[in-house]
Amino acid sequence: QVQLVESGGGLVQAGDSLRLSCAASGRTSSRDSMGWFRQAPGRERELVVEITSGGVTKYADSVKGRFTISRDNAKNTGYLQMNSLKPEDTAVYYCRCTKIQLGRPPLNYWGQGTQVTVAS
Repeated sequence: QVQLVESGGGLVQAGDSLRLSCAASGRTSSRDSMGWFRQAPGRERELVVEITSGGVTKYADSVKGRFTISRDNAKNTGYLQMNSLKPEDTAVYYCRCTKIQLGRPPLNYWGQGTQVTVAS
């Protein structure tokens, strides 16, 4: 099992920055992939960005150039730096840890989410 705890959300003005953190505990591994997702009211959860164990990243088009994902394996913590925030970035942000299992489907673990609200 892996436990994930997000923090760093809050209420900001358009154009401001926030940094979200995702602290992992339990059976963590540097081979795990990590991702950030978000869900706005009335909408489905969507991928914001993910990073593989090898450092390969995949960003949603809507956040490219504004958001940056990083991870500190020594601290078992992932980060999402969000700059130039827009009202449409308002959502609950979730951290996800994915464990690859040879010959089996990957295992996904989710945090409880942190609210980000961007006022215009």
